[in-house]
Amino acid sequence: MISQPVRVPVDGAALTGDLLVPAHARAVVLFAHGSGSSRHSPRNRAVAAELRTAGLGTLLIDLLTEPEERADASTGVHRFDIPLLGRRVVAVVDWLAAQHDTEALPVVLFGASTGAAAALTAAAERPGRVLTVVSRGGRPDLAEAALDAVRAPVLLIVGGRDPEVLRLNERAARLLRGPCTLHVVPGATHLFEEPGALEQVAGAAKRWCADRLRPAAGDRPEGRGGRHAVP
Repeated sequence: MISQPVRVPVDGAALTGDLLVPAHARAVVLFAHGSGSSRHSPRNRAVAAELRTAGLGTLLIDLLTEPEERADASTGVHRFDIPLLGRRVVAVVDWLAAQHDTEALPVVLFGASTGAAAALTAAAERPGRVLTVVSRGGRPDLAEAALDAVRAPVLLIVGGRDPEVLRLNERAARLLRGPCTLHVVPGATHLFEEPGALEQVAGAAKRWCADRLRPAAGDRPEGRGGRHAVP
């Protein structure tokens, strides 16, 4: 297991992250956090830990610099700046491609809330590097201009008791041209705080990534615009 803090240069500054790559990793999952969150998000850390049990590396990284985070905490000026956040995700994807330990690994983008919009924007920009996108309670509507260009398969995970976000995800699923599945977790609200809800998110994401990494001959890709609920 390679475990190290990283600093990714961007826009004349650096983004701080935590990179963990198991031996013989098959892909690396880059987490794009939602508005007001950070790489210390307990929800994303819990999902990351579960994904590592499937042989996936993880990179939890702050998409804002420390001065930007301070400004955003008081004004909210950056948290909905999807073009900025999307460029940051692209920069981190490019950085992973230049590192010895991750250069050969496909990238999975895992976005939460507004981070999902940043992830989808980056997937449209780097189709050759992004294997798939997973969204947890995401706002794909904020990346609507980029949805038509996303070719990577997309998994949209939404709580069954998060009606407005569910509606926005249903609309985004219709706009995405690549393979897309909408996965509804019954009884879950926006933050998946209900007992067992986050475990269902992690399990769905792990299965989805495993399916995307399977040899094509044994793969049964999800249909476009599909929807199902966890039992």
